[in-house]
Amino acid sequence: MRLLFILILGIYSVTLSAQERITLLFVGDLMQHDAQIKAARTPSGYDYSDCFKHVAPEIKQADMAIANLEVTLGGKPYRGYPSFSAPDEFLHAVKEAGFDVLLTANNHCLDRGKRGLERTAHLLDSLQVPFLGTYRNPEERTQRYPLMIEKNGFRLAFLAYTYGTNGLKPSDPNIVNYIEREQMKEDILAARRLQPDAIIACMHWGLEYHSLPNAAQKELADWLIRQGVDHVIGSHPHVVQPMEVKPDLKTPAKHLVVYSLGNFISNMSKVNTDGGAMVKMVLSKKGGITRMEDCSYSLVWTSRPILSKKTNFELYPASFINKPIQNEEFRLFNRFLNNTRTLFDKHNIGIKEYFFE
Repeated sequence: MRLLFILILGIYSVTLSAQERITLLFVGDLMQHDAQIKAARTPSGYDYSDCFKHVAPEIKQADMAIANLEVTLGGKPYRGYPSFSAPDEFLHAVKEAGFDVLLTANNHCLDRGKRGLERTAHLLDSLQVPFLGTYRNPEERTQRYPLMIEKNGFRLAFLAYTYGTNGLKPSDPNIVNYIEREQMKEDILAARRLQPDAIIACMHWGLEYHSLPNAAQKELADWLIRQGVDHVIGSHPHVVQPMEVKPDLKTPAKHLVVYSLGNFISNMSKVNTDGGAMVKMVLSKKGGITRMEDCSYSLVWTSRPILSKKTNFELYPASFINKPIQNEEFRLFNRFLNNTRTLFDKHNIGIKEYFFE
């Protein structure tokens, strides 16, 4: 009887420990250029099943995976740059790949105007995928923002903002979260009142194709942390930028700042735009205090049909550089890996690369 009690107690302790830890995975821009739409087209619709097949197990392994949806789902005609409207099947594939939360505050969220914003929101709701950054009306924003996610015994508050929307303005009563400090300060206070275990701000900021963050990004990241944000995750430049773990000035806590995750999947081929980073963060909670237990990044690269001779675009994890691939694939894949590692080795602080198959 005593042995049975000890066994039950041991199982309970392991279960309790699992509930006090959560793994978050962040990736960059989910894009749909004309070549991607064309590659996915079938006689009956669009098929994106090959795109994420090599990375989906890693995405699904995370307790929560978050990505930047840098397209609208505005319906036909489907188009890529400069006015994105992706097939609905793309969203289905994104969900099937394992993404749990999508960011919609970015410079392309108004590409199809009011219809694009609202139709995107409707489809996300229909698939029960939480999103944040754009809203159909003020009432919806009040009800849904900050986005609170409860999982594994954690309460996490997410915020999202964009620097702009390519000169387009939201149609009344639609709302886009812009980087406006007074509003952001109110939102952070609202998030703090909800007493979350962590507040994570996702920022669409910076200069396109610049591999280093500018002074405005650095200053804004520091400001967000001073206001009470725990971690800052960035996107928009279409290239990766450095990431660092910052010590808190008043407590033993540490803050993760990722200036840009780069592209996750796209048809961009300019140097350093053909890949991105997946950032994994492990939060743990003990005695009601939440800390970042660990963080790491893994690199991914988009293989295009013109290079691979395959039908569709495919995401390759960094470990695939050792697999049999086409010569031109190898050259460009290796270029991305080498450039990114050189950048990160010089500028990253407190975060290392990890690998998965």
